[in-house]
Formats: sequence, structure tokens, C-alpha cells
Amino acid sequence: MALLEVRNVTRRFGDYTAVDDVSFSVNAGEFFTLLGPSGCGKTTLLRMIAGFDLPDAGAIVLDGVDLKDTPPEERPIHTVFQSYALFPHMTVAQNVAFPLKMAGKSDADIAKGVAAAIAQVKLNGKEGSFPHELSGGQKQRVALARGLVNRPRVLLLDEPLGALDAKLREQLQIELIRLQKDVGVTFVFVTHAQYEALALSHRIAVMNLGKIQQLDEPDRLYGFPKNRFVADFIGNVNMLDATVARTGPVFALELPQLGSVIAPGREGVAQGTKGVFIIRPEQVSIRAATEPTQDPNQFEGKVNNFLYVGDVTTYIVDLPGGQKIEALLPNSSPGRAKFFEIGDPVRVSWKAEAGAFLDR
Repeated sequence: MALLEVRNVTRRFGDYTAVDDVSFSVNAGEFFTLLGPSGCGKTTLLRMIAGFDLPDAGAIVLDGVDLKDTPPEERPIHTVFQSYALFPHMTVAQNVAFPLKMAGKSDADIAKGVAAAIAQVKLNGKEGSFPHELSGGQKQRVALARGLVNRPRVLLLDEPLGALDAKLREQLQIELIRLQKDVGVTFVFVTHAQYEALALSHRIAVMNLGKIQQLDEPDRLYGFPKNRFVADFIGNVNMLDATVARTGPVFALELPQLGSVIAPGREGVAQGTKGVFIIRPEQVSIRAATEPTQDPNQFEGKVNNFLYVGDVTTYIVDLPGGQKIEALLPNSSPGRAKFFEIGDPVRVSWKAEAGAFLDR
């Protein structure tokens, strides 16, 4: 049985439906993420799980018990906020000890619990420091220690790394994965950062307009999105208008102004169906126009622009008929920042099993 169940939960604010008949379950020990743009309903869901807000319909069940009559302070659930929410007049040790004091633990148990929690987040030596003496990353570690100190059944994390710079975010992502494995507490994580969700999560629920668009493991979400929103929201993707010209295990697609491409087939799609062909930039090969390839899908074009980001360069290629496509090329040669210049004639290609056709 799942540890946490959200059953047909709806939350309205006047005429606005923030969460619309949402259902999902979270297993014990799982790192589960709610991912979506601002206003999609993910934080409202988190607040209802915590008990800070109540659903208009549906139920939130923990360990088989409906939480509707359980106030926030009595739920075995803790929340870590982006703003840290530390008590400025308390030291690190006092902040971490606060939940244990509220639970009526003995002084000996508090001292033991605080020492263990501080060690887990690698803040030894900072016990006597006040929040204003800490960096942003250290404050977030204190907030995590306080959230974990009395081993809640579920730890809710509301954009906990949002206020940190990119390098520190990456360090704390690794720390979060380690912490979650070490303590075994179930994490429910809210973020709008796609790559953060992909890096951290066992499973991800992608939300938009108050509904879950797709719930899946990270590699499935990235490789096999179920609709255009998920495809476009998770990572970079080329999205080209397409019509199904032939069905079967392998589709023949007709792309306006470009021609025919071969793509993986899908059941339940009729000939003549209009939609989009999607393919990730890293699935698109790019080479000099004079260089041949065995790929069944290939087109000649010219480099319109490129984006160099260190380990890879993304090329934007103008194709016949005005279409554009992005192709990603690793920069494996030392000191070589780019292989092609703007205006260079190139050939882009991809394999028959790459990409997908989406009709919604």
C-alpha cells in the first residue's frame, strides 16, 4: 500500500480552479516531485498535504488514514521552504532542536537528535551560529536538518533550492539525493526547474492548469512524453507540424515544406491524423553537407546560429521551406568551441527510431 495517497483532490479559489481532480500516490522512501510552471497548482497541492489548506473535494490519506481532521502540527509531515523560515533569534542548534522541543522530547534526546541532524547536513562547528552569520546554502542545510530531525513520515520541499546560485544548487542537489537515501524519509518535492526534477526524482508528476499531464519516471518523461506540453516543458525539443501519411510499426509522416520522414509508430493513430513530430536536439546529427550518412531522415540546410555552452554546442539550422531545427554536438576536441560557422552548408539527420509523433 502507498504511504501517501492524493485522491481526486480539487481546490478552488472563487471561480479559479487551482487543483482539478488530481490523484496520485507516493511510496514509502520515494523521492517524488511535482513539476510545473508557476500557477499550475503544485504548491497548492503541497499546502494541502501539509494541512495549511484544505481541499474542496477529495481526500489526502497518509498510512491509510484520511488527514482531513488532522491539523498541520499533528501531521507527521514537515515542510522546508525556499525562504528557509529560520528563527533569526535562535542559533543553528536551537533552530534544529525546535521540533523536538515542541514534541516534548527529553533534553538528552534533543541533544542526540540535534547532533545527528547537524552531522547529516555537514554543519558541524556551526551549532552556535545565528542565521544572519550563515550563507544561503548553510541556511538551507539548517532548514533541512530541522525538517528531518524528528524523522517525519513525509518531508515536503517547496522550491528549496530556488534562492541559490547555479553551482550551489548543483552541490545541494547531490546532498539531497544522499540525505534522502541515508534517512529513508519520503520526499515530496515541488519545483519548476526541469533539470533539477530529472536529476533528483524517482518519479515526477508534470502539472499544468491544475491537472497532472503525465506521471512517470524521469527517463520515460524525457524520452516518451505523452503530449505537447510535457514534450516542450521537459528539456529542449524540436517540434515540427506533421501529418500521418502511413501507419504501422513505423510511421511515414509528411512535414509541410520539408517532405517525408520515418518515425516510430504508435497504436490508435489513424492515417491523416495531424499533430507534431518531436525530436530532441541530441538525437539530431549534424555534419558537413558533403558528408554522407545512412540515416533515413536527412536534410540539407545552413547554420543560422549556434550556442556554445562549454561541453556542447547547439546549432540552429535553416531547412528548406523555412523550417528550423536544433542539433546538439559535443565539444570533445580540446579547445575546440565550434565545428561550423554561421552560413555553413550542413546535413542534419536522424535514425528511424528517433523522435515521436504526438497528436495532442
